[in-house]
Amino acid sequence: MIHSCSTAPQLYLSALRQNPENIAIQTENRSVTCRQLETLGWQTVRVLQQQGLHTGDTIALLMSNRLESLVALLAVQLMGLRYVSLHPMASPEDHKFVLSDSQANALIIDDQNYSDRKLALADAVPTMIELEGTADRPGLMMLAPAMDDSPLTPPEDPGISYRLAYTGGTTGRSKGVIHTHRTLTTMVMQMLATYEWPDTPRYLVTTPISHAGGSLVIPTLLKGGTIYFMDKYSPELFLRMVEKYRINFTFLVPTQIYGLLDYPRLSEFDHSSLELVLYGASPIAPSRLQQVLHTFGQVFGQIYGQSEAPMTISYLAPKDHIADQPERLRSCGKIIIGNQVQLLSADGKPVPTGEIGELCVRSPLIMEKYLNRPEENEKVFAGGWLHTGDMARMDTNGYLYLVDRNKDMIISGGFNVYPSEVEHCLAQHPHVASSAVIGIPHEKWGEQVTAVVVPRRDVDCSAEDLISYVTKHKGAVNSPKQIIFVDELPLTAVGKIDKKALRAQSWAGEGRQIH
Repeated sequence: MIHSCSTAPQLYLSALRQNPENIAIQTENRSVTCRQLETLGWQTVRVLQQQGLHTGDTIALLMSNRLESLVALLAVQLMGLRYVSLHPMASPEDHKFVLSDSQANALIIDDQNYSDRKLALADAVPTMIELEGTADRPGLMMLAPAMDDSPLTPPEDPGISYRLAYTGGTTGRSKGVIHTHRTLTTMVMQMLATYEWPDTPRYLVTTPISHAGGSLVIPTLLKGGTIYFMDKYSPELFLRMVEKYRINFTFLVPTQIYGLLDYPRLSEFDHSSLELVLYGASPIAPSRLQQVLHTFGQVFGQIYGQSEAPMTISYLAPKDHIADQPERLRSCGKIIIGNQVQLLSADGKPVPTGEIGELCVRSPLIMEKYLNRPEENEKVFAGGWLHTGDMARMDTNGYLYLVDRNKDMIISGGFNVYPSEVEHCLAQHPHVASSAVIGIPHEKWGEQVTAVVVPRRDVDCSAEDLISYVTKHKGAVNSPKQIIFVDELPLTAVGKIDKKALRAQSWAGEGRQIH
């Protein structure tokens, strides 16, 4: 253990104890200091223990962006539970799969915002714990204040798993990515060393705290900053909060940035306090990036990572966001110190500078492995590298440029959509003979989920019916925004559906097969 690193709870406690009277969380009606947040965390641990949970158990979280959610997440970390976050926009079917595959012992659900999911998931997990509850059935937040708040000894082994992050693939169901505390510590240290942090961050969380938005909480607290939450994003609310609280740090996905640019009252708000706006989750159109730089100034930094190596593979710093250099704006930046990256050909050999290869990574940042997927582990770690599935080139100055994905994945509005799962859903519709799902360029969403469908003969198949069907079974994010009916799908020489041919017309002239 002499060479071990910090664990997640140790990082939290370091952040909370170095400035105990600092405001950790600011809501419209309440300020919570670092000392108070730690107290709430330990009290909530006692409630979880009363529910029969033990260190090492797996707990699922379905929560919105609010103070109580962060308290619950902190308690989970302090207790040494392994957590898996359910995406708020996923369907009940997908939630049930994750709960089953992860063998979750319990689910903490934000019953104030997801009351409709309580009944749907009641039989999918041994124990359901409500965040709020009722007078007759009090939840975590009602029970915690009466509990003992004395500290316990948090987990000290950075090699144990602290989180499962579910990601999809081109075939089959989602995979559970096992992350140890080593991944989190590496990510936090790289963030602190790389980003141009404000002296005292005032961080506005605009995306789910259970996912990318939550990754910036610990470094913000370590910097002595304060967290502000947005539960439902809108351009107007974002601008109002930036102006009211003098927000100087945030994370946005490209569709949120597009919404700000297109908001007709943008000029009425003061956003001059913004010092660093990180963005990522999907590529951004260079033309829109030029527009946002002219509007907000040179305060943007692009992050690149993936579930298997979260957030900090590479970084395009604000100084590299030069509006009159559109080619540089297509880059996802330079490799962050501590990572090794090579672009490899199909036979595993490095490609020459300027040529395209698969972006592969070695780093203490990367995942331990996939949960119960030995054959997938063998493929993703082939040759001793993490194979990201992203195709890229590197210029002579060390800037990376993503040009395509060899994984059949669509990124729409910052969310990953896996065509095989949508196609599997469509295949169950009685009016669909076959389908192929592709992403086509879209000004707002980056890529628009489009289904090319061969209907069964002699049936009345409507686009509205198919869109509604996928929305019901897979959630709004996965639902096609456009249905194209055809008599047959193009095939390759070996009989597979030729998606490149389907994409070719829509992507012609784009310069890169990613938007």
